Amino acid sequence: MSDTTLESWERLREVLAAGDARALLDSLASLGPAETARAISRLEQEERSRLLTLLDPADAADVIDEISDAQAIDLIEDLPPDRAAAIVDELQSDRQADLLGELDDEEAHAILRAMSPEEASDARRLLAHPTDSAGGLMLTEYLAYRRDLRVRDVLDDLQRNRERYADYHVQYLYVIDEGGVLVGVLRMRDLIFPSVASRLDEVMIASPLRVSVTAGLEELAQFFDEHALYGLPVVDAQMRLVGIVLPEAVEEEIRNRSDRQFMESSGIVGGEELRTMPLLLRARRRLSWLSVNVVLNLVAASVIAFYQDTLSAVIALAVFLPIISDMSGCSGNQAVAVSIRELTLGLVHPREHGRVVAKEAAVGLVNGLALGALLGGVALLWKGNVYLGLVVGGALAANTLLSVCLGGFLPLLLRRMRLDPALVSGPALTTVTDMCGFFLVLSFATALLPLLVGV
Repeated sequence: MSDTTLESWERLREVLAAGDARALLDSLASLGPAETARAISRLEQEERSRLLTLLDPADAADVIDEISDAQAIDLIEDLPPDRAAAIVDELQSDRQADLLGELDDEEAHAILRAMSPEEASDARRLLAHPTDSAGGLMLTEYLAYRRDLRVRDVLDDLQRNRERYADYHVQYLYVIDEGGVLVGVLRMRDLIFPSVASRLDEVMIASPLRVSVTAGLEELAQFFDEHALYGLPVVDAQMRLVGIVLPEAVEEEIRNRSDRQFMESSGIVGGEELRTMPLLLRARRRLSWLSVNVVLNLVAASVIAFYQDTLSAVIALAVFLPIISDMSGCSGNQAVAVSIRELTLGLVHPREHGRVVAKEAAVGLVNGLALGALLGGVALLWKGNVYLGLVVGGALAANTLLSVCLGGFLPLLLRRMRLDPALVSGPALTTVTDMCGFFLVLSFATALLPLLVGV
């Protein structure tokens, strides 16, 4: 097979086998971020570790920057702490915190101990904040100058340290007082046009917009929706400048949260899984959720077993049981989605369950009656028995009302318990609505059994 027909990971394998660091770097440089991630995912564990050890730490960090956090963690945790620390040292502060925060505590501490003291201190400071807060998302690489300096001092500093600052986000420069309190911001034009003898507090924009280190993801997203800025200064309780948050970091965290919620609602414990992870780990994470699902479904099935005589007498009910459970589950998940959305936007407080249930009950009543009438009409046309229509239509209406109330309420309850509200859209809500749907249909049918026999 010629080299031109080799897949990207096959070329990487050949280069890794040869141990040629220069050729490896050239090969990776020819790939885009998506293809780099795909190629690395096809390598064996030993080959992935060799890839990061063959490159120098700065080049290895560039590779880490092109792949997702989950894949980066998968690579780093297989490395010796000193090698991992050398690579993490080269990453920007926010990415350091993201990766170290996802590692096991023992592995993270081992890497921190092997990092340079300054980088480790910055990383520990970021790790002290929630990952979806300004403190967890901010960069600690920024440029700040005392207010009594002059423009020429800043220009001289930029020139002297141009190589060091090349990787900084230098859309804005910040002005602080002697105690580190943020007092102003400088745009690049504020350094170019004034006299070089001008003091910074004469040319700066005073009292700039800022955000507390404790600000949450929703507040940050709302800020960048309202203000087209390249970065936002972050201050502590004493108004001292401690970092900057970039809009792209906020957007990425919103995507990550959405991905985690989707994975968790699909039954992936921990919210992350890649097929490069160890087989037993992947199996254990899935089984822990599936085993719970089995138990919950057995509970729901026990309702059918309890009413098996009614079901045997009116076999037509078997056709409607899955329809009622499915429609009710869909209605409940709609309510879940709205509650999670309003919690995310800060439009509802976890304690406002009474208001949420009342709002959902109104929708559930309207939709339940409409859907119940539709399904009851189908049953009547099919079997010509009005009582069958009343049983299945009434059960669907009642179960729709119940499912939307539960779907609206449970995310608020989970948030108050400091759990992820996305978990409610898994087997818990589905099983409850199934169980209630089966119970309503079969109990209604049992009460009207003499009028349904023979249907």
